[in-house]
Amino acid sequence: MTQAPRLPLIAGLPLAVAAGLAIPAQGRINGALGARLNDGIAAAVVSFTTGLVVMIVVSLVLPRGRRGLAQILPALRERRFPPVYVIAGGIGAFFVFAQSFTVGLLGVALFTVATVTGQTLSGLLVDRLGIGPAGKKSVTGIRVLGTVLTIAAVAWAVSPRFGGAGAGGPGGGSAGGGGADPAQLLLPVLLPVIAGFLMSFQQAMNGMATVHYGTPIAATLVNFISGATVLWLAWLIKLAVAGAGNGLPAEWWYYLGGPMGCAFIGLGALLVRSLGVLVTGLGMIAGQLLGSLGLDLVLPAPGTVVALPTVLGTVLTLGAIVLATLPWPRGALKRQPGR
Repeated sequence: MTQAPRLPLIAGLPLAVAAGLAIPAQGRINGALGARLNDGIAAAVVSFTTGLVVMIVVSLVLPRGRRGLAQILPALRERRFPPVYVIAGGIGAFFVFAQSFTVGLLGVALFTVATVTGQTLSGLLVDRLGIGPAGKKSVTGIRVLGTVLTIAAVAWAVSPRFGGAGAGGPGGGSAGGGGADPAQLLLPVLLPVIAGFLMSFQQAMNGMATVHYGTPIAATLVNFISGATVLWLAWLIKLAVAGAGNGLPAEWWYYLGGPMGCAFIGLGALLVRSLGVLVTGLGMIAGQLLGSLGLDLVLPAPGTVVALPTVLGTVLTLGAIVLATLPWPRGALKRQPGR
């Protein structure tokens, strides 16, 4: 089994940011697809199925993909890691469903704050438990401060988008939830919070699987197999109970969410071994904000204005991530015996 070398922070963090760039575009696409189909589960099925097709092709065409494919069953039979880790794709399926179901109701802004809150809090927990391949990482004051600042900065960055309209087309859905009864928004807000919280566990599981498969390609493929299976079963149950939604759209861009998920999951699985779950997640959050800002500049939704808090909040997020990733905690540990 050949393992990729650990990446230094200076190389790994920009890759995490690059992976995060795909999230806002994927969110807009899946949210718009869910609205077009009038069926959030069907939109998630489409997204995961297209991603699965991409990963099957990659796994069969690339030599490293074929080597990883040959390692999947032996790794599971020999219990090189807990077999339950193969359900990580189910977490991804839940995240895509939350996107498809709630972005049209909440908008990208509130969805982003909810997922970031869940993801940063669980990133601390997962690193502390040592679930991922990077091992245990202490919960230091600097890491907690960086996490809190990240959540606050993200909320500030997306604050101009609160109170607007719901999702629209490929560039739509940047505002959210204005005028709705707070009680009616409770479940739609909880879904992305839970999805974000579980994302850190998914990244840790994928990172561990990557170590034993020898490549993130195999880990990503297994993710899409398990996620697509869960979503197809859920959609078939929904079909039997409530019937089908609208037909599939002809526009090609509705089908880009799955390939974007391939890049996001694959890079995350590769990076957690080097960076840990929290830092990988924070880097992706930075990319998420930068991607949202870029979409608002290049493909703005009707009525979208890039306000100063959006720019300053994005800059503050980058600063918070630097605070959490610089090697200060080691010195803090020396000053606090017993930790």
